[in-house]
Amino acid sequence: MAKIITLSNHKGGVGKTTSSINIGAGLHQLGKKVLLIDLDPQANLSQSLGVVDAEFTIYGALRGFYKLTPIKILKGLDLIPSTLELSGAEIEMIGEPGREYILKQTIKPLKNKYDFIIIDSPPSLGLLTINSLTASDNVLVPLQAQFLALQGLVKLMEVIKKIQLRLNKNLELGGVFVTQYDNRKVLNRNVLETIIGHFKGKVFDTKIRDNVALAEAPSKGLDIFRYNSKTYGAKDYLSLSKEIINRLD
Repeated sequence: MAKIITLSNHKGGVGKTTSSINIGAGLHQLGKKVLLIDLDPQANLSQSLGVVDAEFTIYGALRGFYKLTPIKILKGLDLIPSTLELSGAEIEMIGEPGREYILKQTIKPLKNKYDFIIIDSPPSLGLLTINSLTASDNVLVPLQAQFLALQGLVKLMEVIKKIQLRLNKNLELGGVFVTQYDNRKVLNRNVLETIIGHFKGKVFDTKIRDNVALAEAPSKGLDIFRYNSKTYGAKDYLSLSKEIINRLD
């Protein structure tokens, strides 16, 4: 049965979507069967894998128009794409009974078909993110090694605790990992020490180094491994994926 993981941070620009794609692809590189779910109305994950204007999307499945219909990216790596229509889903779902559990019930028929289901949640703490956390076993938080990295995370931690208390007692903070890291910068090193001190025992050893190839790959509709497997980005996300398997699987 699949381990369901949400990547969440309501602060933009932390590499959440890049990480969702490349953690999924990294787990696939390690022999795991992976489903990526794009739960962000901006659909950046879908576009980054070359999927635009898909016939079957997460929006239609959440609204009950059809069942989840994965798109094959590679053998063993599938995608449920998003669409801009998803931006109205929170308003449309607000009157639904058990609205926090809609995604969980939608995913349920696919759980036995994958080893990991990775959800790229929107950069907000609204109903879509609540659905994602309610459906998940673990939440991973990407953080930049910058001064304002921890600002606003108090709210995310509060939401996670409320989800654990009221909606999903099995949800765990699977870990925190640092993105866009440059070991040469004193600020990056100092912020990393602060993050490690704040999230005792929850920070992954792997740091995602600042790497231009990670920004280039989406323009080709590729994950970092197919774009250039010899880059720091590929090496770091493969290392992080190994840590995720060791810690969560």
